[in-house]
Amino acid sequence: MKDVRILIADDDETLCYLLKEELVNENYIVDVVYDGKDAIEILQKRYYDVLLLDLEMKEVHGEKVLSYVKENHPSLQVIVLTAKSDIRTAIDCIKRGAYDFITKPYEFGQLCVTIDRAIEYKELLLKNKLLTSKVNQTVANTIIGESEPIKNLLRLSEKAAKSESNILLEGETGTGKELFAEYIHKNSNRSNKPFVAINCASLPDQLIESELFGYEKGAFTDAKTSKQGLVEIANGGTLFLDEIGELSLTLQPKLLRFLENGEFRRIGGVVNLTSNVRVIGATNKNLMEESEKKNFRKDLLFRLNVITLKIPPLRERNGDILLLAEYFLSKKSPVRSIKKLSQEAKNELLNYKFPGNVREIEHIIERAIIFSDGEYIQPKDLNIPKDDFDLTAFQKDDGTILTIEELEKIHIKKALDHFNWNRENTARALDISLKTLYSKIIKYNLK
Repeated sequence: MKDVRILIADDDETLCYLLKEELVNENYIVDVVYDGKDAIEILQKRYYDVLLLDLEMKEVHGEKVLSYVKENHPSLQVIVLTAKSDIRTAIDCIKRGAYDFITKPYEFGQLCVTIDRAIEYKELLLKNKLLTSKVNQTVANTIIGESEPIKNLLRLSEKAAKSESNILLEGETGTGKELFAEYIHKNSNRSNKPFVAINCASLPDQLIESELFGYEKGAFTDAKTSKQGLVEIANGGTLFLDEIGELSLTLQPKLLRFLENGEFRRIGGVVNLTSNVRVIGATNKNLMEESEKKNFRKDLLFRLNVITLKIPPLRERNGDILLLAEYFLSKKSPVRSIKKLSQEAKNELLNYKFPGNVREIEHIIERAIIFSDGEYIQPKDLNIPKDDFDLTAFQKDDGTILTIEELEKIHIKKALDHFNWNRENTARALDISLKTLYSKIIKYNLK
């Protein structure tokens, strides 16, 4: 099955019948309408990859349908079916966004080639959108580890990948949840379709909703054109919702509805659209506990955690520490002078608990490469925090104990300074959302 959905819009019923039969025999999924008005109505309800569009239709002309498509469904590829006398008009349609045109009578083989090329072009457009949406995201392309916990998790991930069930990834901050989500996608039957990721803690509610579900032209002040949401872009593929525990109670019912039947509405829209995606959620919270506190809907949790995979923290996969350190050394060192770890530095790494997990070891190695003088990295270059407990650190000058709020203020300020006020890295290290970090900065007037 090609799993390509085609809509034919032509008022020649005989031609439509014959064309549909031929395309269905080629394993395309085909629907037919006989007027431009019906074409617009069905496009408001269903998702298609290609539109075969006749220009001369009675009630609504094909050019108006093309204008509607380019404004509301920019990834839908339009192939104009035209008589030889209308070639000038067909060329004008291409200038206005149609993919190509075929003159009647056409050769079916030529039409199939044009359809296949249109699909390839559409996939290139979607890939470009995905790259644009991930400008600020960095995802590694391999999973490093030979410890038993990682080997076992990879085996479970491969089995889970072959199913169509939604998956919940649980793990501390910095364990590589997005990396495992990509691994599952690449080993699934959806691997040739888009993998789309969004961080639910990085955007305000309204922006998350418009990113997920899109919006119609005029839905709000700056909505000058319609925009596809990520659930549309990911159709046929995988949607990864990172830090899903931060999703507000306002948006949770909308996501639940989408998970139940694949239906959604763009902001400002009045019709239901559908998309077939596999959802992978990730969280560093215990969502069952959050549901008991009424912070997360239980029905949404049960829809998400059909399969739950727990990613082990780095302290439980001690055998991978040096492997990861060597990997980041080779990745981040200058090509002509890759640095090495001294035995003392290796021992230092092995004795550290890595509360920030894999992300922390990456930052430690990157910093050590910059500050080390010779060929070998020494313990002092790693700048690993010491675990010694000092009560005086929790006391004021007069000997009284600092309050929780005072401790929190000091700790957040130190973390911000440590990461040069990179708020995203600070929030990850503190295991809180960006929203929470911003509110704490304002609350404590941190500068």
